[in-house]
Amino acid sequence: MGQVVIASRLSDGRVVFVAKASEGAAVEWALELDAACVAGDDASAEAMLALAERDARAQQTVVEPYLIDVENKDGRLVPTKYREAIRCLGPTIRPDLGKQAEGPSA
Repeated sequence: MGQVVIASRLSDGRVVFVAKASEGAAVEWALELDAACVAGDDASAEAMLALAERDARAQQTVVEPYLIDVENKDGRLVPTKYREAIRCLGPTIRPDLGKQAEGPSA
């Protein structure tokens, strides 16, 4: 099990994940969980979160970055908590919206 940073993109409210984060470089955000950078230990996770929080304040393109637990199932990253699984897919009352509307590859 590992951890990834999740946040909400301010321009459209979509969920995004840190895809790349390194000191001195801009954080790259991805729409797909499978593109997320996975931290394997607490120290790496906290360092990645600190970079994401700094980027959120400086760039003002995302809001509320935080860590979630993920695991690899059948070659794909999936959140371990039901709340985060729902958040990654989009609204539950309108299945014609969000990532679930894009089909099984979403």
